[in-house]
This record gives sequence, C-alpha cells and structure tokens, in this order.
Amino acid sequence: MEYRTGCIGRIFVARIDHGEDLLAELKGLAKLEDIRQAFFILIGAVRDLCLVTGPKRDTVPPDPVWSSITDVQEIVGVGNILWQDGDLPAIHLHAALGRDEATRVGCLRERVSVYLTVEAFIIEMTDVADAADAGTMAVERIMNDALGIARMSM
Repeated sequence: MEYRTGCIGRIFVARIDHGEDLLAELKGLAKLEDIRQAFFILIGAVRDLCLVTGPKRDTVPPDPVWSSITDVQEIVGVGNILWQDGDLPAIHLHAALGRDEATRVGCLRERVSVYLTVEAFIIEMTDVADAADAGTMAVERIMNDALGIARMSM
C-alpha cells in the first residue's frame, strides 16, 4: 500500500441534465475548474451506457466483461477524478444500476447518457504532495501495462 495525506479543497455541486454524457460532463468540469484530484458521489438516472462487470477469468492483465445497457437505470455511484499522464482528467466511476428488480454493479466506461438528471457532489483534494518532490502532482492515473489497467499512482 502507498498513501499520501492532503486536505479538502473546493466542493462542487453539479447537475448533469437529460441527454448529456455523464463522463464527458465530469471531465469537462474537471478541465474547466482545474480539478486535479477529487472524489465524488452521484445519484440519478442514466441510459445508453457501457460498463465493465468484472474480468472474464482471474487473469492479469484482465479480459473485461463488457455490458451494454440501453434502457433507463437508477444510479448510485462513487468515483474519483485524477489526471492521466498529466494531460487530461480521467474519471473512474463504479456504480450500482437498477431497474425493477434487476441490479448491476460495475465500472462505467466510454459513454453514459443521463436520463432526466444526475446530481454529483464533488470533493476536491488539495495539498496532496509527494514529500520527496513538492513540485510534482502526487496522485495521478498512469497506465500499468503489466496489470492492464490505468491505476492511481503516487
């Protein structure tokens, strides 16, 4: 395990509207407001989405199980915003999705269309510094080829 300490910075309350792409809107807000490190929770409803519901087998790197859902789902999600390779914000969002008595849990990727509304509560993390080099970004998302994932790196 590796870890860093920091402080809570700005807090954002965002409403993403019907038909907007949830992931694109979160990335756009992170760019606009220069949110480098944050975590968030969200609630609402979505449709037309892709999610990963685990690996096909217990192997490294994983071969993901992709699911595509077109109908409306209620959503409760938690995620983080970290910049990838120092250039662009990356969203890592895991969510529980449900409709009627069916529920799925997974990592939302590629596209997620908002149905009616999604409300996001974003908490920025500040002063998360690398003690060895205060001039660098302490936490970011970097591709780990051996694991086959872009993971949080410190």
